[in-house]
Amino acid sequence: MSAERTRPTGSEPEYESERFTASPELEGTRLDAAVAAWTGLSRSAAAQLCEQERVSHRGRPVAKSHRVAASETYTVEVPVPEDPERIAPQHVPDLRLVEVNPSYVVVDKPAGVAAHPSPGWKGPTVVGALAGAGISVATSGAPERQGIVHRLDVGTSGLMVVAREESAYTQLKRAFKERTVTKVYHAAVQGIPDPLKGTIDAPIGRHPGHEWRFAVLADGRRSVTHYEVLEAFGRASLVEVHLETGRTHQIRVHFNALQHPCCGDLTYGADPALSAGLGLTRQWLHAKRLGFTSPVTGEYVEYESPYPTDLAYAVETLREGGPQL
Repeated sequence: MSAERTRPTGSEPEYESERFTASPELEGTRLDAAVAAWTGLSRSAAAQLCEQERVSHRGRPVAKSHRVAASETYTVEVPVPEDPERIAPQHVPDLRLVEVNPSYVVVDKPAGVAAHPSPGWKGPTVVGALAGAGISVATSGAPERQGIVHRLDVGTSGLMVVAREESAYTQLKRAFKERTVTKVYHAAVQGIPDPLKGTIDAPIGRHPGHEWRFAVLADGRRSVTHYEVLEAFGRASLVEVHLETGRTHQIRVHFNALQHPCCGDLTYGADPALSAGLGLTRQWLHAKRLGFTSPVTGEYVEYESPYPTDLAYAVETLREGGPQL
């Protein structure tokens, strides 16, 4: 992938031109879904770039419904925030406030929402949603991610905790670093993992050929994932995952390495036909449970999140023996 930045004209947003080569896993995928996988943008934002003729192949704009072929190279003009440090208050209707107290706030983040602003991301963020709701956060951390002590991928839904006081930020950061936080995820993965309960201990680092992806690498950082199959459907399985470490894309990379990628995760090897049959436009991965020592009381607290509509629909489809491919 290569990139160059185009100069804005007047009040137009700045765009960064990036090139992506389609992997064999993306063969036959709609262009808007592929652009979303490459850039981390939401499916709707990727579709909008296509409609604005900001996605091209061999110098010509390509429609969002175009099916990509392996080894084809596409140029994508990705919008860059004017000021990545500015937190713009936003209204995010699907973001649920689970717990709000003077020390911290626990949110149930929907897919399509980033934890904080970053270059190339123009969609909603957790910190922007909190600002829009009039909820102040701690000033510790980089300006664009103040109060953020851990993150979820844009395409991953579920529970996050954000610090509101400096002392809470310090305590929660330490808890995540020392791995005393309970982080339980549910994932729907392709096939049936063998054994049904196990540990994946495999180092993770940046993919040598794709800077936006990660992979199991001998010289990567230690990464440990514990899992247990909750339900086996044949075509896919519902698994519970406990993270011992918290690397970027850890669950997605580890299950891809086992050849059981998360359903819907086109970036990491999911079957596009199965993903479409389950109605998935993102990875089936949900931060189900989050527990930690409360900075307020010093006692252990735990929160739980129900499956959002898209993930619940996919599981019910599997339970009923679908999809019919």
